[in-house]
Amino acid sequence: MKILFNSTILGFALLAFNPVAHAADKATAEEATALVKKAIAYMNANGKDKAFAEINEPKGQFTVKDMYIFVNDLHGVTLAHGGNAKLVGKNVMDLKDADGKSFIKEMYDVAGKKGKGWVDYKWVNPVTKAIDAKSTYIEKAGDVIVGAGIYK
Repeated sequence: MKILFNSTILGFALLAFNPVAHAADKATAEEATALVKKAIAYMNANGKDKAFAEINEPKGQFTVKDMYIFVNDLHGVTLAHGGNAKLVGKNVMDLKDADGKSFIKEMYDVAGKKGKGWVDYKWVNPVTKAIDAKSTYIEKAGDVIVGAGIYK
């Protein structure tokens, strides 16, 4: 009985410290793309006011794993942000990452030229609080840009 108990405890300990077991908490590129498309569909079906309120809800349907939706207007003003409500109403166009990269401007370049795509930069992970490599998928949807990022 003691051997069975010890084996069970060891199994749980290995699972707890196994990085693959924790990988489920990290969003994937496919999930980011799907979440952006879901947010755009929700905005189109329910209007911007209702969509922005839902996106701003930290425990709402647009915050998944370590990922959240944000919406900016075409001038760089944040209209909704599931990860940091303090950014709503602020112009983030000149925001830079940990390496000094103007990643918001790059998002606008991608949106303007391609309508959608990925931008890589470094950002604080809300789960680990560490500066991590991040990729954000953005789509232009009328007069806004909708995005969601994944940590690598």
